[in-house]
Amino acid sequence: MSGFSTARLKMVDGQVRTSDVTDRRILDAMLTVPREAFVPAGRQALAYLDLDLDVSEGGAKRFLIKPQLTGKLLQAAEIGEGDNVLVVGCATGYLAALTAKLARQVTATECDSALAAKARDAFTALGLANVTCKAAACTDGEPSAAPYDVIVLNGAAEVMPEALLGQLKEGGRLVGVSAESRPPRATIVTRTHGEFGHRALFDAAAPILPGLERAAAFVF
Repeated sequence: MSGFSTARLKMVDGQVRTSDVTDRRILDAMLTVPREAFVPAGRQALAYLDLDLDVSEGGAKRFLIKPQLTGKLLQAAEIGEGDNVLVVGCATGYLAALTAKLARQVTATECDSALAAKARDAFTALGLANVTCKAAACTDGEPSAAPYDVIVLNGAAEVMPEALLGQLKEGGRLVGVSAESRPPRATIVTRTHGEFGHRALFDAAAPILPGLERAAAFVF
């Protein structure tokens, strides 16, 4: 067993299972998708630690969110094998790659075009044919592949962009960390008869996605 394989097993057993992630499909995906493949070479030793991992190379800070939170959000999303899913702010694509193991089709967006290219390269290297990554602002989503059964945010939002909610299918759901109030909480938003219901799931913290920050209040 390679060092990364051992670390992957320890991550799942020590961080993910212990956080009440019991969905076998998610655990299997996290055991098979190599997180180190989505991390810059100089930081691969950190790939399986319990932290939000900075994968940016120069531009704005971009992160893979903690493995534990990744697993819990995927479980809350209840992604079915026939689902069409959008992953917002995917960075180098780890969360999107996991989602591709669970869903029929995955579209990922990333505001940093260099990281979006890295995500596409990683998907190709891993033979994941049902996931694509487009360079786009987190606020925009990807209307061309909408409507979505599920939208997953790879991070937190201080504001909820209407464009994303508008791309949800009837009965669809968006999961992510809402940092609109304190403490931040993982939240699920469900679309029913054109209305949106919000439900807090558990306390959680994650880096704010670019473009989903609260506008700075005017101070004088």
